[in-house]
Amino acid sequence: MQELERLVNDTGVALVGSLEGPVAFGFTERTGGVSKPPYASLNLGSHVGDAPEAVQENRRRVLAALGCEEALGRLIVPNQVHGDHVVTVSSLDAAALGEARAEATAGADAVVCTVPGVPVLLCFADCVPVVVVCPGGFAVVHSGWRGTYAKIAGTAARALGEATGCAPSDMRAYIGPHILGDEYEVSAELIEQFSQRFTDINPSGPRMLDLARAITQALVRAGLAEGSVLDTRLSTVRHNDRFYSYRAENGSCGRHAAVAVMR
Repeated sequence: MQELERLVNDTGVALVGSLEGPVAFGFTERTGGVSKPPYASLNLGSHVGDAPEAVQENRRRVLAALGCEEALGRLIVPNQVHGDHVVTVSSLDAAALGEARAEATAGADAVVCTVPGVPVLLCFADCVPVVVVCPGGFAVVHSGWRGTYAKIAGTAARALGEATGCAPSDMRAYIGPHILGDEYEVSAELIEQFSQRFTDINPSGPRMLDLARAITQALVRAGLAEGSVLDTRLSTVRHNDRFYSYRAENGSCGRHAAVAVMR
């Protein structure tokens, strides 16, 4: 399986990802942008109180780092609602693209794309970003605890297979920076709920929830081989200098992103 690289372009935008193959994708870091504190500097979230013009410039820089700056006008950024709805983008037709954007704006936590030149960007600050790629397209997924419990990553992988005709054996999944299992303490009720849906979770032990482990199980149940799921194991809490963390920054921070585009 392809390992990810840390890439930095000439604007200072850093991302962990891959620019090779039919899909270019990455998990952005927080440097290389124009936002002022507390959003410094590559904030990509438009809902946190940052200046809209700064967010737009930051998004342009990220697409430039992926080599698709000219596609800024086609960028899909869903309104994330911690659900399990998946939007599929399957046409470059203006009307169809407009419908997909409207559906994403209405509320979605995963986007499947099977057409070139349409970048997709989802925002994070401790929740788990997942990118699933295959020869015919990709999916970008936002998986907080609610989405993880709903197995949204597995749902997105199945939707990607339906949209592209790719078998799960042709897919690779990448889990980006997030709050790790030894950092994420949850309630007794929540750990009990997860123990009933996922394996290797002990509800009577420490109440530390490893979302990435549950996400991997959801992807494997969708048909991916466990060896085809790569977890970067990058902590947003421990590496708060590189990534935004809602917990570490007491709720006042920007958002990094998972972003992908077909060539």
